[in-house]
Amino acid sequence: MADYKARLGATTAQAVDIDQGLRAYMLKVYNYMASGLAITGIVAFAAANTPAILNLLYQPGPSGFLQPTMLAYVAMFSPLAFILVLSFGINRLSASTAQTLFWVFSGVMGLSLAHIFLIYTGSSIARVFFITAGTFGGMSLYGYTTKRDLTRWGSFLIMGLIGIIIASLVNVFIGSSMIQFAVSVIGVIVFVGLTAYDTQRIKNSYDVTPEGEAQAKTAIMGALSLYLNFINLFIILLHLFGSRR
Repeated sequence: MADYKARLGATTAQAVDIDQGLRAYMLKVYNYMASGLAITGIVAFAAANTPAILNLLYQPGPSGFLQPTMLAYVAMFSPLAFILVLSFGINRLSASTAQTLFWVFSGVMGLSLAHIFLIYTGSSIARVFFITAGTFGGMSLYGYTTKRDLTRWGSFLIMGLIGIIIASLVNVFIGSSMIQFAVSVIGVIVFVGLTAYDTQRIKNSYDVTPEGEAQAKTAIMGALSLYLNFINLFIILLHLFGSRR
């Protein structure tokens, strides 16, 4: 009897340790993500309000509207390079290097988003940001707490994401407002679903990732996934509900 109580006590203590470790792990993921969003917002706002930087990114076109310069295109596509390096090279990177790349990526993303402060009013940007934060928070909480296995969502959501990318590229040449609206609506559904799916996936990764360097890198990659979901959801909602200047 005493031996049974000892084993039960040890099992309970182990479960408490795992629960505390999981909370600390998820908190680290969300802290990375929130810090990345803060860097992106600060850089975007500073770039949009600094004439010297703005002149490097945009020049008046023949019609009087600002046109992106070559540097602006570099800033737009540079985040993709960081994502590829982190995604495919994470096993060869140290945790500190991966963390530094994530911060730099967040800053470059801010440069690529500086134009939203030129297109939309500040009040609508703030309003859409809080709508995005509320939606993201609710779906991430669902992904963390639900007992339902969301793994099967993954393939459908990835297919939806690929469809959005293809439709967006096609619409660059067609310029259809109906297609753009349909892509935006589907995009909201996809990234809302990915938020819940990725949160559960990150939570489950805690049990199979060794503590230390490996877990630190997994936390950074988890933060990157959630960061991208948040940014994409924010941009799509801004297109739908933002007030243009």
